[in-house]
Amino acid sequence: MKFLDEAKIWVKAGDGGDGVIAFRREKYIEFGGPDGGNGGRGGHIIITAVDGLNTLIDYRYAQHFKARKGGNGAGSDRTGAGSDDVTLKVPVGTVILDEDKETVLADLTEVGQTVQICRGGDGGHGNAHFKTSTNRSPRRADPGYPGEERWLWLRLKLIADAGLVGLPNAGKSTFLAASSAARPKIADYPFTTLHPQLGVVRLSDTEEFVLADIPGLIEGAHEGAGLGDRFLGHVERCAVLLHLIDGTQADPAAAYRTVRDELTGYGGGLDEKPEIVALNKTDAMTPQALVSRKKALERACGAPVLLLSGATGGGVPQALRALADAIAEHRGRA
Repeated sequence: MKFLDEAKIWVKAGDGGDGVIAFRREKYIEFGGPDGGNGGRGGHIIITAVDGLNTLIDYRYAQHFKARKGGNGAGSDRTGAGSDDVTLKVPVGTVILDEDKETVLADLTEVGQTVQICRGGDGGHGNAHFKTSTNRSPRRADPGYPGEERWLWLRLKLIADAGLVGLPNAGKSTFLAASSAARPKIADYPFTTLHPQLGVVRLSDTEEFVLADIPGLIEGAHEGAGLGDRFLGHVERCAVLLHLIDGTQADPAAAYRTVRDELTGYGGGLDEKPEIVALNKTDAMTPQALVSRKKALERACGAPVLLLSGATGGGVPQALRALADAIAEHRGRA
């Protein structure tokens, strides 16, 4: 299934049914009076978060959704039937934005969470509604009120406990494969990851968390370079970030600063999240290079640096334990 994390749709609630003009006509009843009924309510547009979906691909080709109009009123004071609501199903973690792509209308973060995004129009009044002691045979009936309509942006932000960030080819996909049952594409060239990947890390029978891998960032990503920073939204909800640095490059400190600058440029509080820095690919480094680059990276980030190798599994359990502890601390504060 193709991954799609953003979609633009048009929704319109149903118009209300029309009221009618009708008069009671029965044998031997001389003055029947008005008995035109009211129109029925138009259908609402409702969006609900459901389990089992992880992409917005359903809204790639079907982009217009319209609820039905309410039924018209009828004689004998019969009210028109109300129309059924139209319910759109989206993955958990979907943010509903207005057409300006900035105003947040709803953020669906739990299964079953529902929002009425467009209200159906009320039905118009029939002439029985306008009967008074001085106007005994009104010939007025109102049309139904129009339902609301609007353009919406749906943006999916994956629900994950920890996120992987780093330059392209830093070994993020290899680490995800080594720590979970996920099987992302792995190759020896940059940008092998084109869409976010999720994996469930199980440390024990009672301890597990969700790890998200996003495409690599390059300098200028927040201005659209490379794949840009559109996928950073998928780690906005993470409790902690694991910043992987390729230890085989000459200047790991510069690589660290590049990614940090992109996180700051993106905003959303990513640069303020707890961060664990790890020097990856230690299996391909000499002992002298390992020591010097670790010290340089610690000076750049001002914190201890973990050593690991996603290819051999060395240091991976320690990194996962550090992530689990940070997630537990975050959950405790929440």
